[in-house]
Amino acid sequence: MAYCLKLQPPLGHHFKAVSTNSKKSKEIFKFKIRSCAVEPENAHKLVVEVKKKLEKEHNTLPVGKNGRDDEEMILWFLKDRNFSVEDAVSKLNKAIRWRHEVGVSELSEESVKSVAETGKAYVHDFLDIYGRPVLIVEASKHFPGKHERVEDEKLSAFLIEKALSKLPAGKQEILGIIDLRGFRTKNIDIKFLTFAVDAFYCYYPRRLGRVLFVEAPFVFKPVWQLFKPLLKSSSSLVRFCSVETIREEYFAEDTVPASFGG
Repeated sequence: MAYCLKLQPPLGHHFKAVSTNSKKSKEIFKFKIRSCAVEPENAHKLVVEVKKKLEKEHNTLPVGKNGRDDEEMILWFLKDRNFSVEDAVSKLNKAIRWRHEVGVSELSEESVKSVAETGKAYVHDFLDIYGRPVLIVEASKHFPGKHERVEDEKLSAFLIEKALSKLPAGKQEILGIIDLRGFRTKNIDIKFLTFAVDAFYCYYPRRLGRVLFVEAPFVFKPVWQLFKPLLKSSSSLVRFCSVETIREEYFAEDTVPASFGG
């Protein structure tokens, strides 16, 4: 296993919003060691091996783009699983089945319109200063039970796919911003939070580069205490911050999201 240096800030302390007068993000101030899977010389051979195992053991899975014979996706999952064929096959089986059940390849603006119109989640028009597409969630607009859970999953999948389609060349991760202003107990949805963990761990691994929880109220503390263990090591991607931090550290003046005063 090789290691590389990845620049990441520490978690927020006791939900205290952090701001700075510097235009430089605190993401460049702290070093954190993170393991990086180095692609082996026999990577293509491993991809072929995964394809054969999926065909033999899970031949009901669809083929084509994002299917069991999609070599680009297989390579991505191999990297995520440190090139373990067995682990990659297991994770791909789950991810491909979910994509098929939700009908990810058929999703469109029209098919998710009723849920999207709530305004609770959307992809920002501009990239952040690090060239990452931005997925914004306004938690106060989510009400458990208002829509069928599968509809919320479809919106999530559609927006993640939309964000990934905006990735510039050489970029692989997106930025997630969870706006917690106005968040109340009536917005708590543990089942959906569990799905969100699955979405970025099982279905879209290593696609989330940073998650910003903005202006977290005290009522969110027990939610985070329950939610954090599910994230495991990925909890290091989370940062609690203020609106000011969003404006000063993650966007150019003319690309700040409108909900944060842009």
